[in-house]
Amino acid sequence: MNGSQLNELPDDSEQLRPYVVSLRRAAEEADDRSSVGSFSDCFLIRFLRARDFDLQLSLKLLLNYLQWRRVSPEISTCLCPLSVSGLLKASYHAVLPHRDPAGSRVLIYRIGQWNPKDWSAFQVFRVSLMTSELISRETETQRRGVKVIFDLKGWSLGHALQINPSLARKISSVLSDSFPLKVRGIHLVNEPMFFRPVFAMIRPFLADKIKQRVHMHGTDFHHTLSDFFSPDVLPPEYGGRGLEIEEVCQAWTEELLQSENLLKQIASHPTGDTSLISEESETKKHTNI
Repeated sequence: MNGSQLNELPDDSEQLRPYVVSLRRAAEEADDRSSVGSFSDCFLIRFLRARDFDLQLSLKLLLNYLQWRRVSPEISTCLCPLSVSGLLKASYHAVLPHRDPAGSRVLIYRIGQWNPKDWSAFQVFRVSLMTSELISRETETQRRGVKVIFDLKGWSLGHALQINPSLARKISSVLSDSFPLKVRGIHLVNEPMFFRPVFAMIRPFLADKIKQRVHMHGTDFHHTLSDFFSPDVLPPEYGGRGLEIEEVCQAWTEELLQSENLLKQIASHPTGDTSLISEESETKKHTNI
């Protein structure tokens, strides 16, 4: 079976077992797991699906993810929705309730709702990580990936000054090859001319395949987004017939706030593998009996 066919199988399929075992063995040989133990099957399958069960590419992605968490603790260990509830309640971010016809999750970020005087770029980036951690657990999202719309209306010099080369590299790393999600498209709308220097800072760090999936729509996006998204999926503010953007932003804010405990568990575990947390708790419980 090829990678696409393997992707359609359920997590507990025996045909996936050899790939899970091989990835676990390779990861344990390549990375110091002495203080953490092993990896759960469902955690490894995220990385296999993200690279269509190519073992070498899946291993590279997994090791990049672990390395990224280690070198960026200022972001990876603080996944607390309450800490950015003001930004979320300003309708900055949404995950649309319906997938696109290809099955991809559709995310929207509204930069104009981010006041750089109140929220740092690190805090804003954490919002993206919280969402990524949650949706990467969804089997259908593992298979079909994500498409992202960045609405840059309201982009200002204050925003630009927040994006330094170090943060640009970290953002690019997550987009390219450090997170178990397939990025199917990045769509920029309402982008002003003075946003281009910031994008020029980020672009060199992006993988070639990601660069090819970046689309700049300008202010005429109501017509051009329809080339990539079904009108039934998009909010009216983006040329669609779906729910209004304020409504979907608030719905996703509630989803994040309700996931506070799970996100704290992900942030506190060395690998973010929350399946191991329950296994470790059970082991301790039986050990103490």
